[in-house]
Amino acid sequence: MGFIQTKRIYEPAEAHDGERILVDRIWPRGISKHDAKLDLWFREIAPTTELRKWFGHDPARFEEFRHRYREELTANTQAVEQLRHLADCKDITLLYAARDKHFNHAIVLATFLQRT
Repeated sequence: MGFIQTKRIYEPAEAHDGERILVDRIWPRGISKHDAKLDLWFREIAPTTELRKWFGHDPARFEEFRHRYREELTANTQAVEQLRHLADCKDITLLYAARDKHFNHAIVLATFLQRT
């Protein structure tokens, strides 16, 4: 498996990013498609709208969010396998728009891909 890292989409693209994959369901505010320098916008792997709204980026809800999102990922086998295949072939950077670098879905997704 290649290297998997997470990064805010607002941070500049770097050569070591590998394949840059936006894993948000909604396009991030204030960034153009050109500036994003994306290889793929993979909406299907993002948490459902209902789960995202319930979480609300509240760190106190993160452990429950992690559990619920992992359940969604387990049920979303086609999208997970597609992303896992990309990660098997090359280094990838999972891009997200959330402000919090420690409590976000991209961290859960990266861990899920590395452990399963």
